[in-house]
Amino acid sequence: MADNKNTQNTDVNEQIRNRMEKLKVLQENGKDPFEITKYEVTHHTQDIKDNFDELEGKEVSVAGRLMQKRVMGKASFCNIADLKGNIQLYVARDAVGEEPYAAFKKFDIGDIVGVKGEVFRTQKGEISVHVSQITLLTKSLQVLPEKYHGLTNTDQRYRQRYVDLIVNPEVRDTFIKRSQIIKEIRNFLDGRDFMEVETPMLVSNAGGAAARPFETHYNALDEDVKLRISLELYLKRLIVGGMERVYEIGRVFRNEGVDTRHNPEFTLMELYQAYTDYYGMMELAESMYRTVCEKVNGTTKIKYGEYEIDLSKPFERITMLDAVKKYSGVDFAEIKTDEEAKALAKERGIEFEERHKKGDILNLFFEEYVEEHLIQPTFVMDHPIEISPLTKKKPDAPDYVERFELFINGWEMANAYSELNDPIDQRERFAAQEEALAAGDEEANHTDEDFLNALAYGMPPTGGIGFGIDRMVMLLTDSAAIRDVLLFPTMKPLD
Repeated sequence: MADNKNTQNTDVNEQIRNRMEKLKVLQENGKDPFEITKYEVTHHTQDIKDNFDELEGKEVSVAGRLMQKRVMGKASFCNIADLKGNIQLYVARDAVGEEPYAAFKKFDIGDIVGVKGEVFRTQKGEISVHVSQITLLTKSLQVLPEKYHGLTNTDQRYRQRYVDLIVNPEVRDTFIKRSQIIKEIRNFLDGRDFMEVETPMLVSNAGGAAARPFETHYNALDEDVKLRISLELYLKRLIVGGMERVYEIGRVFRNEGVDTRHNPEFTLMELYQAYTDYYGMMELAESMYRTVCEKVNGTTKIKYGEYEIDLSKPFERITMLDAVKKYSGVDFAEIKTDEEAKALAKERGIEFEERHKKGDILNLFFEEYVEEHLIQPTFVMDHPIEISPLTKKKPDAPDYVERFELFINGWEMANAYSELNDPIDQRERFAAQEEALAAGDEEANHTDEDFLNALAYGMPPTGGIGFGIDRMVMLLTDSAAIRDVLLFPTMKPLD
């Protein structure tokens, strides 16, 4: 195997030397492709195929990367790929001229070319371009992976996404669809009179979520700052300021591990709407998922792995208490003390920390027994207060809050609250978070005095929700890992 790899490396190095030599000759003859600054393109390859009836016999100008080449004496076939697809070119010496044809024969796979020619269909029925003029626009000095062996090393695919996009067209399709998904989210929210805003990424207090932040130093102010872990607290300041419907789609940063559903930087969308509550957010989440899926995929049914997920039906609603009771057989409504909850966790082999209270242990039971069963869209409601420091209490059950998480395919897809707008209650919740921080919870929130000051001016009753955009894209593109929907995912250093 090692010998085979060495032979391949030697072969590739030889090809690179040949390409460098060809470039040198072109430059010496005054034909340096890197001096070309633009090329007039009239059509993409797929446009020609889609509109063949009206383009047959007409001249087009296309540009793309040379992916296949078959030289046969006085005429050759090759294939170029562009953003939208690929098309066959028929290059004949008599049509392009003797000198340009001789130059074409020296082109390499991976070179970028521009061609003018007439659209026709070959005897075998393939839509093609009969080339009258071909121009080398960029000389490729690296060797593409062989088509059939491809770029199969997944680690290399993520590190060299540019090569992945060239040789695996389905990867490009995923990212085109990602862009469409975000566009349709914006269209949906614009239709509901939401305003898109931008808030700081570098913050003195990273709050709004249970996560460990990245820390850095701002030299000009000699101040330690953090990268934001959520968008929440600044967006809620805008609700105080009278902006009744706001949203932001942006990168957030959490200093945590990497796995199939987690990357330390990822795209979050949060929105806040004055004068509504978590039931209003349920309606919005359900409508948005259904609408975006229909617009992007042309259906409200999703095929993900072995499952078919139906977004057309009303999403199920279940309280966290009832969900845990259903799947674990334990009724936490009957458990009165933290000690009872801890004893039960020990009995079931569920690990917890000494600082945990009954509500924390209910959530651990939920993670252990429930999440994997929530394949069809399900709103899990009414979380314990211990894990929800920014959420309104339920008036009839003050140990629980008006919060839900949306689960699809066993994943948390969204998290929403009736937002806590009582500054006195909020200060007490921050104090409890500070205690948790002192007890060793690195993900607890610090007290944010400016946010408390904002709440003191008065925030209207408000519903808020956060959506993980990357997970939504994974679901709507049937992608197995978050790395498959991030153009440049976080990777371990090669050394």
